[in-house]
Amino acid sequence: MPSYSLETVLAVRETIYRATLALDDQRWEDWLALCSPDFHYAITSFSPEINKDMIYLQGDYKDMENMVRMLPKHNTDHSPLHRHTSVYTVDIADDGRSAEALSSVVFFQNMLDGTNSHIDSGESRLFLLGRYIDTLKVEDGIAMFVKREVRLDNRRLDKGSHWPL
Repeated sequence: MPSYSLETVLAVRETIYRATLALDDQRWEDWLALCSPDFHYAITSFSPEINKDMIYLQGDYKDMENMVRMLPKHNTDHSPLHRHTSVYTVDIADDGRSAEALSSVVFFQNMLDGTNSHIDSGESRLFLLGRYIDTLKVEDGIAMFVKREVRLDNRRLDKGSHWPL
């Protein structure tokens, strides 16, 4: 194993966990700062009914930047999401300059208004399950996202949940 692998693995894990914290806290600019200018983002799920992948959201860095800028103007559910992310694997390229990572992610939502008839205000509920499938570039010990696919097990997203997952 090359000498840079452990440091690179740690840098990749650090970036994934920092992204989780930024997204939990709705610090969208901090999340984008972890992404390279050639970043591509997608939220997908497989539908057995049509035997195809469904794409809920996809875009490049500029698209995500525009979306983040517009988020305060959207009518959205303000019940915060909290992610529990577990990095399963980090595979470093032979040259040490890129990595592929696979993480499990569970999204919990803290309900604020109790408007859903079966969920009380203040209650937390399981919102989504899925995986992060990430490609990162590594330069000078710093890992940045080049690609993130949020691969959901769920096939239904609630209204007002159009922020990055």
